[in-house]
Amino acid sequence: MLALGKLSSLKSLSSFAIQTLSAPPQQSQAFPVARTSYNARINKAGREGDFATVHHVLNKRVLDGFFNTNNTFKFISTNNLSIILNDLLETISRLDNYFARKCSYDCLTDHLSNMHCISEATRVAEAVVSEGHVAANNATFHPIINALMKEEFDESWRVMDVMKSYGVNPDLTTYNYVLTGYCFIGNVTSSADVLARIEKEELGEDTRTYDALVLGECRAGKLDAALVRRMLDDGVSLLYCTHAHIIGPFLKYNYYEQPVEFVRSYAGRYVKLDAENYGILATRLITRSRFEEAKELVKEMSERRLTVGPRLKDFCELHPERSKILSMHPALAGLMLQVWLQAPVVSLLGQSTEACRILSHGGYVTG
Repeated sequence: MLALGKLSSLKSLSSFAIQTLSAPPQQSQAFPVARTSYNARINKAGREGDFATVHHVLNKRVLDGFFNTNNTFKFISTNNLSIILNDLLETISRLDNYFARKCSYDCLTDHLSNMHCISEATRVAEAVVSEGHVAANNATFHPIINALMKEEFDESWRVMDVMKSYGVNPDLTTYNYVLTGYCFIGNVTSSADVLARIEKEELGEDTRTYDALVLGECRAGKLDAALVRRMLDDGVSLLYCTHAHIIGPFLKYNYYEQPVEFVRSYAGRYVKLDAENYGILATRLITRSRFEEAKELVKEMSERRLTVGPRLKDFCELHPERSKILSMHPALAGLMLQVWLQAPVVSLLGQSTEACRILSHGGYVTG
């Protein structure tokens, strides 16, 4: 009888052990592994000041094999930044592993830079270095320089001095951000100074360097093909936005044959590039009431089996009627064209955020 009792007890323990092993952990049931779940939980906890949960979710996200995104620290605003930044920095410093800390610091720096909270973003970058939780590199400071290059050039140089003081020498990407900013506003002298620094530090050039130089020349009205030829001779491919930089000034100075010739000279190499170039040029020709040239380009796009957006296609098919309306009401021409084409719409096609920002100043659509 005693043996039967022991056997019954063993069966009960065995059954309990099997149930315990087969049941998933309670935390996993409450927190499913889904890409969309992390940001929502982090932001909810952040708004409530629950940094223990923020700490847990940031750790779990990395363990589950996911990365932080632009929305990870969306709970931060200019209203609560001064209140929560210390707690958030302390929370990140206690994350379990190097990768989680590095990703979180960089993501926070990027978010603050996008908010244009430069002093706070710089403080985060300096905390990364001074506290020794992770090794700082150029990527830590890139978002700050990128945010400053639009107009605050003196501050960008100050941040670069901060980088050097911590043993982080600015790389080519850092200088490219500043170079692009100077070229965008047409500051030739400062652009030359940046190039001199790049050469002095033997950083070389890449597609972004040349893209900035082409942008600068085009903004200054210097439609010289020498720089493009040098790019090709050096084996540097033109970015999509570099083509757009070249097309724009031709039209600005009322040259219409040259941009068409330029676009056709690159036709047949890459389908996406062709669709982008033809779409940009056709749309800009329409905004200048060059309907026949635009219609010819759209026809050529169809022959090349390039994707033609419905708005661009319909506009060119109906261009006699639309040109008549625009000629009757010239004051409404720009407004009607913008409404019809829904400009400006920028095609990303793998371009960086900053390249798309520059392109959007042209106000074009790709069809």
